[in-house]
Amino acid sequence: MKKIIMSMAAVLLSGALLNAQESASTNITGKEYPKVNPDRTVTFRINAPQAQTVAVNLGGVHQAVKGEKGVWEVTTTPIVPGFHYYSLVIDGVRVSDPNSKQFYGSNAWSSGIEIPEINVDFYLDKDVPHGEVRMQRYWSELTQSWRVCNVYVPADYDTNLDARYPVLYLLHGAGEDETGWATQGMMYNIMDNLIDEGSAVPMIVVMDHGVANIPSIKSASMFDFTAYEKVVIEELIPMIDRNYRTYTDRDHRGITGLSLGGFQSWTIAMNNRDKFSWLGGFSGSGKGPGATADLYDESLNKDFHLLFISTGTKESPQMYATVKNFHDILAGKGVKHVFYQSAGTDHEWLTWRRSLYRFVPMIFK
Repeated sequence: MKKIIMSMAAVLLSGALLNAQESASTNITGKEYPKVNPDRTVTFRINAPQAQTVAVNLGGVHQAVKGEKGVWEVTTTPIVPGFHYYSLVIDGVRVSDPNSKQFYGSNAWSSGIEIPEINVDFYLDKDVPHGEVRMQRYWSELTQSWRVCNVYVPADYDTNLDARYPVLYLLHGAGEDETGWATQGMMYNIMDNLIDEGSAVPMIVVMDHGVANIPSIKSASMFDFTAYEKVVIEELIPMIDRNYRTYTDRDHRGITGLSLGGFQSWTIAMNNRDKFSWLGGFSGSGKGPGATADLYDESLNKDFHLLFISTGTKESPQMYATVKNFHDILAGKGVKHVFYQSAGTDHEWLTWRRSLYRFVPMIFK
């Protein structure tokens, strides 16, 4: 097993309002641009002397102007706080910014930029004991392939050797992979900070690749999680319990995820109530779109210690309605749950960071 200490470079920006233009924390080391300005506009300089047109696609398309020595420059309109994917458009072709780190999302590697929030630091690197995110390979008989998950262990895992830990399974969204929560999501900082302040129980967090191809199982749609559920229950959980000092009962096991991972979490947990007792879904909850209301009843109050659903208030009308309607169904059925709305955020990492920050202190207590 390899250990990976996840890069802190993406989290160096202060939560305070910038007093001056600063290089983005998501830049490759030594690269000056893009720069984030005090008003949260972003200035780009792109070296493309042979190009005829250059633009930046970040919260809209911003046309750049060619300057001396073929360096193009543009300043965007104000960008909302949080993490954003972006691309350059050079002579009509979308490309990554060579000055930026690459992030995997929407089934592709692309550039990304972090825009700081005012006086918000719950997901930033602080002077606290740090856990680790470890890359764990495991052989899957079901898929006949090696699979990879990332596993967060708290700061005292290698020193408090008599301790056992509850486990949270944390799933990514469509078009992402097991790296998303630990890079774009900054979950390791969220966990370290909450554990240090005593708000969260020290726990192990497992971030698996949420896609599984089993030859004998043909999925009817992207919301058919039969194959992946089988991997989670028959292979992933047993592997984690063998290799880490876990509590193995349902009272010490939870699952949640973002978007498609939220639907996966609810489906897997409701189908396996003997395995999970803490359940959440961020911008995705319930057993998939189109699931009927009769799937949910007051038995959920007995079977789960916590049900949590969330959404951003600026999500698309369809996405917002999907979660809000599910909240209304649960409320109408007398099912106890927490419904959190992230003010002013869309279907994006800031919504999911905020959701994780509120979900984690509620579990395993």
